[in-house]
Amino acid sequence: MTASIDLNCDMGESFGAHRIGDDAAMMPLITSANVACGFHGGDPPVIGATLALAKAAGVAVGAHPSFMDLYGFGRRRIMGERPEDLKAQLVYQIGAVKVMADSLGWPITHVKTHGALGNMAAEDPALAAVCVGALRAVDPTLALVAMPYSALMRAAEAAGVTVVCEVYADRRYADNGMLMPRGLAGAVIHDPEESLRQVLSMVLDGHVPTVGGKRLPVSADTLCIHGDTQGAVDIARRLRDKLDAAGIAVRPFRLPFHPSPEDRPCSA
Repeated sequence: MTASIDLNCDMGESFGAHRIGDDAAMMPLITSANVACGFHGGDPPVIGATLALAKAAGVAVGAHPSFMDLYGFGRRRIMGERPEDLKAQLVYQIGAVKVMADSLGWPITHVKTHGALGNMAAEDPALAAVCVGALRAVDPTLALVAMPYSALMRAAEAAGVTVVCEVYADRRYADNGMLMPRGLAGAVIHDPEESLRQVLSMVLDGHVPTVGGKRLPVSADTLCIHGDTQGAVDIARRLRDKLDAAGIAVRPFRLPFHPSPEDRPCSA
């Protein structure tokens, strides 16, 4: 059986006069786009244009909600939000993108939490439950993109939500399966060859290499490419070439699928 992987990218993060990333150049290289919902980036015209761009390219779309943190691009840890308030913010964001996508005849397929919200929900079961609850409130048939070994993945599985297991090409992993914080030296991989070795380990060999030398089992469905980093388009193009050369098919994840936890080593 041919190995395959979906390539997802966070997009639509420009707003007003501020341009972030080159969505038009990145879109032909990916198979799924996570569209910012206006709270860390994006605004109604940008959201609409990004969805239209994805539809024209045949790229699947999802909502990419965050903390209400436009100033910090959603990467600041917001503490003390009441669960009901945060759920309302997430429902608002997911719902807005969903309705805009429906109006274009290109419905969203998934939700992926952004930045600090995603990182915190990966470790905090209570916060993970709020995120999953918001998704279910909008549309329980949507999939949740989540990292392996995360509280977010476990919360989604427990709620019967379809999980899409996400891995990263350009981020190093701690021994517990979580991403190393961006502020730590070496957390981001800049060497394309090292990045490719990590991808091949995760997609072909089914293991996440960690900084401590562990090899954690994983069943990866989608690979994240960051669109707001310098040279992102060139990096994505080279990565696709390398995946093709390695015989790995690049295609969207298929929905619906509901594998049991024992069939998904990344849910351990």
